[in-house]
Amino acid sequence: MHALKVTRAEDFPEWYQAIVREADLAELSPTRGCMIIKPWGYGIWERIQGELDRRIKAAGCENYYFPMMIPLSFIAKEAEHVDGFAKEMAVVTHHRLKAVDGTLRPDPEAELAEPLILRPTSETIIGDAFSRWIKSYRDLPLMLNQWANIVRWEMRTRMFLRTAEFLWQEGHTAHANQTDAVAETMRALEMYRSFAEEFLALPVVAGEKPENERFPGAVSTFSIEAMMQDGKALQAGTSHYLGTHFAEAQNIRYQDNEGGMTLAHTTSWGVSTRLIGGVIMTHGDDDGLRAPPAIAPRQIVIVPMLRGKPEDVELSAYCAALASDLSALTVFGAPLRAFVDAKDARPADKRWDWVRRGAPIICEIGPRDAAGANVTFIKRNALREGEKVKSHTFSRADFLVQAVALLESTQAELFNEAKARLENNIRDDFASFADLERYFGEDKEGEFKGWARVHWSRPTGAALDAVGERLKALKLTIRNAPLTQPSAFRPCIFSGKPGVEEILIARAY
Repeated sequence: MHALKVTRAEDFPEWYQAIVREADLAELSPTRGCMIIKPWGYGIWERIQGELDRRIKAAGCENYYFPMMIPLSFIAKEAEHVDGFAKEMAVVTHHRLKAVDGTLRPDPEAELAEPLILRPTSETIIGDAFSRWIKSYRDLPLMLNQWANIVRWEMRTRMFLRTAEFLWQEGHTAHANQTDAVAETMRALEMYRSFAEEFLALPVVAGEKPENERFPGAVSTFSIEAMMQDGKALQAGTSHYLGTHFAEAQNIRYQDNEGGMTLAHTTSWGVSTRLIGGVIMTHGDDDGLRAPPAIAPRQIVIVPMLRGKPEDVELSAYCAALASDLSALTVFGAPLRAFVDAKDARPADKRWDWVRRGAPIICEIGPRDAAGANVTFIKRNALREGEKVKSHTFSRADFLVQAVALLESTQAELFNEAKARLENNIRDDFASFADLERYFGEDKEGEFKGWARVHWSRPTGAALDAVGERLKALKLTIRNAPLTQPSAFRPCIFSGKPGVEEILIARAY
């Protein structure tokens, strides 16, 4: 028996929803398509936010904040942007309600002169500010970041992965030339890659998106792609070189050192709460979430085995002292997060609650442990041997000495497990599109299908659209062209023409 009522093999989508629910990460809200992020889920986001914010500032960026309501005219200035987001935009049209026949409705007399768009992304309104803030080459580079909420009116939603409102950070920078802007685009991409792998234990492939998958209005878009346990890809972060497109639309010009007026080159880059969904689908098991220690809100949870007896007082004191000593340690560059679960509930219920949440180390301390100065614990990422829960007992002194190493090894083990899954499930033996079609077209219920690594001639325009339609019929998309490319290429899998690039193809969230 497992802690969840559904397994990954039985129903992966329902298993995912069960973890979100049973790990107490989030729940659906009364607002259509939106979620309520609960303390354990938001605690993970706070860890993600804190570490990323440190890395963003270390690169020379400063934080700021813009309004979430954007005038429609700002977005209309960039036609590609409108095309890319038009179907997802939520629009504010009135500024007052009025009771009509006992029902509150928008007041017809309170219609806005110009509709406002709830922020789907901020390039246009931030570009307007850049046009005022940047006057001279001395003002460049301008490197800013915003932590904000985003609204995109998704028709089919899934908590963390795709909701009408979500949280993210969006970096926006302006540079004097293409070289500097492209360098910043790649710096942000590498920041996301290293963050995902080092902090989330999430192995990814960094690369460039094809022309038809670029951010609306961008010259080039780069992504990090992660493999989930069902073989699908998750776009876990993006970085965009915007060229001078937005600068021209928003009149972002600067006086160069020769006195002429020049368009700035801009970038944007971001990750969102979708990362939490990626962590669930990469590290979760049939007992719930397995939170990488670097992002777990509670890294070591201590459960006193209280029985309503006099010795409970000494047991509670022992557990409190252990938590205090653990909290004095440092792991992943921050104080170790230890917690005593002293709530009035059965110890077994508390244990399984923390198992489902994915606390990396769960200590179950009974009177005998306290009397013998011992610590009995389970490592969440290696919970079972078959159906039996695997526990360990260390002396208190040894546990304190090894606690940091236990957390560090858990982080490494989760990464290595996911890395092996990624590397072992990318096939590169497809000689033709027919081979690809046979493999992905023969679906059997519950069958795992990984990614395909193929070579192509990098078509554009109508030829690329035709490739997209062929892949769409198989529910596939091009994820990216990895930054690391081979020295020679096989013929294009779509046309038979000489190949010029290697790409990854997969089903995706």
